[in-house]
Amino acid sequence: MAAVAEGLEPETAAVEDAARDATDAVDAGLGAPPLLVGNRLSLDLYPRGCHRLLHLCAQQVRQLLEVEFLRLSGHEDPQLLQATLARLSWSLPRLRSLVLKGGQHRDALGACLRGSVATLPASLSGLAHLAHLDLSFNSLETLPACVPQLCGLGALLLSHNCLSELPEALGALPALTFLAATHNRLQTLPTALGSLSTLQRLDLSENLLDALPPEIGGLSSLAELNLASNRLQGLPASLAGLRSLRLLVLHSNLLASVPAGLARLPLLTRLDLRDNQLQDVPPELLDAPFVRLQGNPLGGPSPAPHSPPGTPVVPEMPRLLLTSDLDSFAVTPLGCSVTLACGVRLQFPVGATATPVTIRYRLWLPEPRLVPLGPHDSLLSGVLELQPHGVAFQKEVGLWLLFVPPRARRCREVVVRTLSDNSWSDLETHLEEEAPKRLWARCQVPHFSWFLVVSRPVSDACLVPPEGTLLCSSGHPGVKVTFPPGATEQPCHVRMQVVRVGSRELPALLGEPEAAASPLLYLSQSGPPSFLRPVTVQLPLPPGVTGLSLDRSHLHLLYRAPPAATWDDITAQVALELTHLYARFQVTRFSWYWLWYTTKTCVGGLARKAWERLRLHRVNLIALQRRRDPEQVLLQCLPRNKVDSTLRRLLERYRGPEPSDTVEMFEGEKFFAAFERGIDVDADRPDCVEGRVCFVFYSHLKNLKEVYVTTTLDRRAQAVRGQVSFYRGEVPEEVPEEAGAARQKRGADAPWMATLPIKLPRLRGSEGPGQGAGLSLAPLNLGDAETGFLTQSNLLNVAGRLGPDWPAVALHLGLPYRELQRIRHEFRDDLDGQIRHMLFSWAERQAGQPGAVGLLVQALEQSDRRDVAEEVRAVLELGRRKYQEGIQRTSLAPGDLGPPGSSASQSAEPAQA
Repeated sequence: MAAVAEGLEPETAAVEDAARDATDAVDAGLGAPPLLVGNRLSLDLYPRGCHRLLHLCAQQVRQLLEVEFLRLSGHEDPQLLQATLARLSWSLPRLRSLVLKGGQHRDALGACLRGSVATLPASLSGLAHLAHLDLSFNSLETLPACVPQLCGLGALLLSHNCLSELPEALGALPALTFLAATHNRLQTLPTALGSLSTLQRLDLSENLLDALPPEIGGLSSLAELNLASNRLQGLPASLAGLRSLRLLVLHSNLLASVPAGLARLPLLTRLDLRDNQLQDVPPELLDAPFVRLQGNPLGGPSPAPHSPPGTPVVPEMPRLLLTSDLDSFAVTPLGCSVTLACGVRLQFPVGATATPVTIRYRLWLPEPRLVPLGPHDSLLSGVLELQPHGVAFQKEVGLWLLFVPPRARRCREVVVRTLSDNSWSDLETHLEEEAPKRLWARCQVPHFSWFLVVSRPVSDACLVPPEGTLLCSSGHPGVKVTFPPGATEQPCHVRMQVVRVGSRELPALLGEPEAAASPLLYLSQSGPPSFLRPVTVQLPLPPGVTGLSLDRSHLHLLYRAPPAATWDDITAQVALELTHLYARFQVTRFSWYWLWYTTKTCVGGLARKAWERLRLHRVNLIALQRRRDPEQVLLQCLPRNKVDSTLRRLLERYRGPEPSDTVEMFEGEKFFAAFERGIDVDADRPDCVEGRVCFVFYSHLKNLKEVYVTTTLDRRAQAVRGQVSFYRGEVPEEVPEEAGAARQKRGADAPWMATLPIKLPRLRGSEGPGQGAGLSLAPLNLGDAETGFLTQSNLLNVAGRLGPDWPAVALHLGLPYRELQRIRHEFRDDLDGQIRHMLFSWAERQAGQPGAVGLLVQALEQSDRRDVAEEVRAVLELGRRKYQEGIQRTSLAPGDLGPPGSSASQSAEPAQA
């Protein structure tokens, strides 16, 4: 007990109990070092990490004296954490890096929770070798006094805390090269900041700064300065003295002007001034290729058209442009215009909120539980969640959602659908076209929830008063509903939708050339389910049929009442009044109505099949392998009319069998791909169950996934010839290796849809999977444990996807234009060589730098390669899951750890998806 309690000092009974628990653990034989590998000790993945460190100290593990890298979670008990940190200076005398982050846990809404660290013990200043200190995602309101005393500190990370100021003593850190304090509440900066002559990177974005001290010009070594998303109204002229500056980010501020001297900085390769209030920019900057000025009222604001002389100029609303690593922003009563990284735009008018509110957002992948669709609706976008839910704004907020243009527009409309009061409703929506095939759905929202864009049949609605009214279809003028006086006691809302029916659909189904059907009519109402007096419905007669020539015995009025899937022939139950062009009948209850003309007698079952066929989409399934990396397989479900054009685009990089035969699928239908005959998915994925890749079909979205496959067969002896089969529904416990009899029957009800061959070629020599001929690159892992790792193989896959977009990605990664020119010249006539050299040379320079993977994802999104960015995110998420499972499978995992995924963790193992 003395060995444990020596450095603790009995601050509280809780600390003494923790020490006693640690000693008891030693006595119980639970002393296996938790992830103590070489000079690294990682305890942030475990609950009760402080107990485990005390455990190791109690054992007097000799390896502790060699530890240089320590990771602890900021979610530990505050008193116990303080007592544990107080031991570090003599228990880990060689410590060079201390990561004490929060943010690993999330609340019920998915937001990151701050850690409990609010201060640090004074004895921490005794860590003479400490060069890296990460206190991100914690609860610091002031910088602990011991931090400025760490004279060897080179990197200090303070992001996502509650700091309102930084102390003047911070200028006494002689070795500091990197300082990050993003997402805090900083309003001013200390003048001593200019004394940090060794500082190379300074990130103060997402704060409340309205001015900079002139002393900032003394940062003679500064190469990167990020001041985005603050409240800066001006810049000191001393910024022009930063002769080492390469990157200056000032977007989303309130700047009205910038110093002309910035144009003369000799090394500056990127100046981001987007979304400010710049009215006059020096000509040298206006013409510079490295300056970004979008979103500024250049030339000065002017009064609105037709306004009388002397009308005051209204300043432009503040604008925010969020990057991909941000999922929240603050809105004040002054209002603002916000553009999210996913392309969504929001406009908060002045006075929308009475007090500052933090808004969080998340873009969900569509799945049936999040996507409520009617029988004839189509999804056109992902699912956007805006939080906090249900908070009412004093003025409606403008929302712009990007969506895929629908293929069929006749008698259809695009609307934004949202969840309100536990029910889904459609908002009044206006369409705006920014560019060809780039459409926005604009609406006004009173509060936040889930939002998505759908295409639906045109909906006509009215309020029916007790005096009666007439409702007509805007898409089909012949469709009308007449409400007589007294049909309802209280006003009620009625909605009408009309679905067009192709002239060839019904004859093909019935095998009867003369068969025809009217448009499909759907009526719904609020309030009582029935009307007090019969309501008259008018439908046009089926095409080619007139009231003077028809045989009434061939005319059938069909009725469907949800949730039943059957259609009933109610012709004998109503009195059909026929004119030359129309049929009229009276009803007291609303639902689906359909008028058929056919010689068939029992048409109820045929109507169900015809209705299903109206909602089915004809698609083809493809499975292609990358030419340079056959282990990478692309699986996609394509509408039949897009197969040829898509294959022409893909076959330069992929090869594979012909597409499957045409199959039919419903909007929102689940299906999955199962690899067979010795081939399996190489790694677990969030969308992979027991080695089977899950899909949800949406006709207007990309039903595409790329996976890596592997085999247990010996590829050194011969090639492996396997296959991938596509099945309907969710993944069952058993999927037959050979579908056998199931393949003899194919249709909307058959589970098996298609099987396509997959071939893994024989391995030659020592060439491994995914290695290109003649490729020789040093192995590396890009990233860090905070954001995840990417392996050499992952980077090769990214390189293989960039193609001619690689220069844009390189510039967003910060590579100077002259280096791009050198790469083009050195690898002329070799596009792959240009891409690989750019990406790997950049990755090697980023070795050991925090945030490298996030920078790559951001550069991909800024280059309009969100498809590759999403794949990188999937790789990182997969790495975290694999790492958790790996810990559980090894003896490194103590017995009291929860199951994988029971607590948030960060990955330290590279993975492929």
